[in-house]
Formats: sequence, C-alpha cells, structure tokens
Amino acid sequence: MFDKLFGWGKKPAASDPEIPFGRYSDNNKTVEKTNRWTDADNLYKEKKYHESIDAFFDYLRDENADNVQLERNGAEFKFRIYQGSKIVRGSGDAEHLRAEVSLAKMPQPSVPVMRRLLEQNFTLYYNRYALDGERLCMRFDSDIHTANPNKLYYALKELATKADKQDDLLVQDFSSLESLDTEHIGEVPEAERETKYAFLQKWISETLQEVQSLDKEKFSGGIAYLLLTLAFRIDYLLCPEGKLQSELEKIPVLYFTKDERPAQVKNEEMISAFEKLLALPRETVFKNLFRSKSSFAIVAPQPHKTIADAIYAANNNMIWYRDNNYHHIARQICEYGIAYCQYSYSLPKPLSELFLLLMKVNYADYFTSLGYADRYYDDTANKFNDAGIIERINHIQQAWKKKYNQFEFKTANLRFDSLLNFNHSFTAELEQLNFDSK
Repeated sequence: MFDKLFGWGKKPAASDPEIPFGRYSDNNKTVEKTNRWTDADNLYKEKKYHESIDAFFDYLRDENADNVQLERNGAEFKFRIYQGSKIVRGSGDAEHLRAEVSLAKMPQPSVPVMRRLLEQNFTLYYNRYALDGERLCMRFDSDIHTANPNKLYYALKELATKADKQDDLLVQDFSSLESLDTEHIGEVPEAERETKYAFLQKWISETLQEVQSLDKEKFSGGIAYLLLTLAFRIDYLLCPEGKLQSELEKIPVLYFTKDERPAQVKNEEMISAFEKLLALPRETVFKNLFRSKSSFAIVAPQPHKTIADAIYAANNNMIWYRDNNYHHIARQICEYGIAYCQYSYSLPKPLSELFLLLMKVNYADYFTSLGYADRYYDDTANKFNDAGIIERINHIQQAWKKKYNQFEFKTANLRFDSLLNFNHSFTAELEQLNFDSK
C-alpha cells in the first residue's frame, strides 16, 4: 500500500534522469587512476617526457564524463580538456607544449574590456590573456622537458577554471562581446529548467518569510545559518552557471568577509542579495542552466578532520534550537555543516554520494519533480523509506571499499523517528568516517 501511495516500489535505475548535482570534484580518482599520477611522475624523472605526458592525461581523464581527449602521432600530439562552458585545446611536439582557450569574440576594440583583462592578467601564475584578431583567448606554453606533472596540472587547471568563469562574465558584462566556442554545451530539458526555477523561487521565498518572522538580533546566528544553507543548497541542487552562479557566490562572501560589520548587517545584505535573485526573470535563470563537463575542481581537497570539525561545530550549535523547539532551524544547521564542506572543498566521491542521499531525504519533493523514482521520505506522514536509505548507504560503502578500506558508515546509529533526528544522526556518522587506507 505504501509503495502505491508514496512511490516507494522498486523501479529500474534507468528510470531516473541523469542529472548532475554539485560542483565537480576531481577528488574521486580510483586506485588505478591515482597510480597513473605516480607513473607520470616517475616517467618524467626518467626523462621519458612523452610517456609522462600520456600518463598525466590518462590520470586526468574521467571515462564516464569523457572530459579529456588525447591524440598522438609519434612525437606530435593534440588534446582537449573540457571545463564548464570552455574547451582547452592544446598540441605538442618533440620540444614544446601549447594550450589555448577561446573566451569571446570582440568585433570592435573595447578599452573597458582590455582594461578588465589587463587587471586579470596580474592574477595569473602560468597563463596570459591574448588577442588574436577578433578573438579573446587565454594561452599557456612550456618546453617539453620542463612540463612535469605538477606544472601541467596547475597550469592547465588555472587555464581551464579561469577561462570558464571569465567567458560568461565578459559576455554578460560587456554588450560589445559575443559568445564563442560554446557549441559543446548541453541543453537542460525544459521540464527540468521549469522545476529548478520553481524551487529557486520556493526555497528563497520560504526562507525569507521565515527570516522575517524571527527577531533579527536574538536570532542573528540562526538567520545566518538559514541564509548560508540556502545558498549552498541552491548551488548544489540547481547547479547554476554563468552570471547566476557568480551572483550566488557573492552571498557567502558577504558573511565570511572579516570586518567590523555586525552579524545583523551581514544578514541584511544577504537577504537583499537573495531578493535580487528572487526577482530575476525566468529567461535569465534559464539562460544560466546548462549541461557541461569538467576536469578540475575549483576548490581544493581537505583532510577529513577539517570536514569532521565543521560538521561537529554545526551539530553542536544546533542543540539550543532543537531544545527550544525551533526544529526547522535546527535541521538547517545540521545540513549546514556538510553543505558548507560540499561547497568549499573537493570532497571524496563517497562522501559526496552520501551528501546527495541526505539531500534526497530532505528535499524529496524536488527530486520527485525532477523525475526520480525512489522517494526516501514523506513529510506529510513523517515516514522514512528506511530499507531504501540503508541499501543506498551499503551500496556506496561497497563501491568504494577498495580505495578506502577503513570507510564504514554505521547504519545502526541512524534514527528514523523524525527528520531532525535523522539529519543529526546521519551527519554525526559522516563526522566519524575514516578515509585513510591501511
């Protein structure tokens, strides 16, 4: 009966849509891929430069995403690296390696554009902006004998990630520029865009309404948690790109910038920023929702202790709100600890998969609207799909046991009596995970 009412019947996995969530993490390499980095490093030390480059690109390649392509003809080679809305195109021979990204087309010279790029040039370590006719681009080059794996990784990462961010901002900030080399970007289905727009409106409206009902001074901490968690949730579940992503990224900066502004002022600034997002036309939001491949994370990995400390601090701060019956705020604070880490760090793949499960439990209506078959929680009846949740956790553990042989999530410690207690027990287990290997 419950299967029919809540859609908990087991359906083929193929019935779920293939929708990416969250920022790309390259902290997800298999043991075999990690070994290819070691191969690249050893081959370079042996002065087998071309073999080292082959091993490096093999390490970088994610076969599932088809994000890196390398073609070799003797000493000559060509490669492509996908990063968001941009493609890094490169080539090499016996002596040199070159890489380039097209940013935008500039039919007419523009002083403001050139000033922007000149300023940005000073932020680059390995690359440079260039003008090739009407084409704005970024370039990197190196002698083969100095192209060690570390240099290649950080140079190509800078080239790819900076170009991916700048191209959208340049075109949207300067009307004289035209988009260039974006044919590879995938379309998001209309129904998915409608769902994402609807929940963007829903989540912001509901959060702002709740914030307005709270005492701004007494609950300044709780309000900050609500607003920051909202920003991280939108970033993860909606995957905005371009200008929308850029505007969203400014919201946490408003709060975390270290200055003399009191928390209430920072909260008001975040509220104002969310109101601007809420007012964005549907067409603008749709324009900044598209499919893309990536090869580099825009954030860095951290030791699990850093993640565990963030989860512990959030769960500890949750207690007052729980004990004083502000259960919704308490739930958001439990979500905040791991959501902050997902936003700020490049997490190991199994931890990201567990976070996705947590989001599927807490926002089941969103995933149902997107077309996902499994429903892990029904809020109207406070009913959990216990077996489905535990099955999914066990599947994640089994899939990653080879790489993380001390990785264990104790499902017996989960509580299924309320969403708050589930979130608390689930994130407490995330805190205790061990990603070391014997």
